[in-house]
Amino acid sequence: MKGRQTTVTILMADDDEDDCMLASEALAESRLANELHIVRDGEELMDYLYHRGKYTEGKNSPRPGLILLDLNMPKKDGREALKEIKADTNLKQIPVIVLTTSRAEEDICRTYDLGANSFIIKPVTFASLVEVMKTIGKYWFEIVELPIAVGGTNAEHSNQSSSG
Repeated sequence: MKGRQTTVTILMADDDEDDCMLASEALAESRLANELHIVRDGEELMDYLYHRGKYTEGKNSPRPGLILLDLNMPKKDGREALKEIKADTNLKQIPVIVLTTSRAEEDICRTYDLGANSFIIKPVTFASLVEVMKTIGKYWFEIVELPIAVGGTNAEHSNQSSSG
């Protein structure tokens, strides 16, 4: 595991403040050395990824190595954002984990069809959420090999796509 990045940016798209706070605390509790950025809806998620609006400076929006995506958000929901991410050649390699309260079979099937890498139903207890974060961290940052561009500073590459 030499040469692995010690810090990978996680981008969480979720409009529920409590869920975001709990996820942030669970990430810290799981002892993952990750930087967590939070956006509140699908439009803000796409602004972050394309360095638009308040995210025009790349240092405010480092390329995420992983996206945690809620499905039910205002403005642009997670399904629409996922479809857009996976259709973009510069973004499609970023792993997207759907983290939602939905248990609907239709949501599970549709998000995988759209290119989601995982579908996780939000745990109801903080202890369970910590375990989920530990498992996500172990799997995505210790076991799997991610493309170099995904885990690193790919601001120049990402900025090229911001005009589209």
